[in-house]
Amino acid sequence: QVQLVESGGGLVQTGGSLRLSCAASGRSFSGYIMSWFRQAPGKEREFVANINWSAGNTAYADSVKGRFTISRDSAKNTVYLQMNSLKPEDTAVYYCAVRRPIVVKYDYWGQGTQVTVSS
Repeated sequence: QVQLVESGGGLVQTGGSLRLSCAASGRSFSGYIMSWFRQAPGKEREFVANINWSAGNTAYADSVKGRFTISRDSAKNTVYLQMNSLKPEDTAVYYCAVRRPIVVKYDYWGQGTQVTVSS
């Protein structure tokens, strides 16, 4: 059974940093796309960043480019999202998700972790 468990969220002041973790288990994710999404109150869920588990290629939403960094530790089966220079508009529940590279639909989602940035 595949499980994605996020951690690392919390309350931080504007300009601060947080590192989110997504521990993945239950299968091999070789070649899969690991992604972070976020959803703020009253807004639709939006893409934040993704990484190819095997190749390490990354992609970012324009709103976080230059501030957030996605990475993975294959030995720990964990994906990270390093978030720097945080802004109040980054406040949201952050989710990790995984999909196969040839499809659009995400196969598995985590339960989410709350990030709150105070002004």
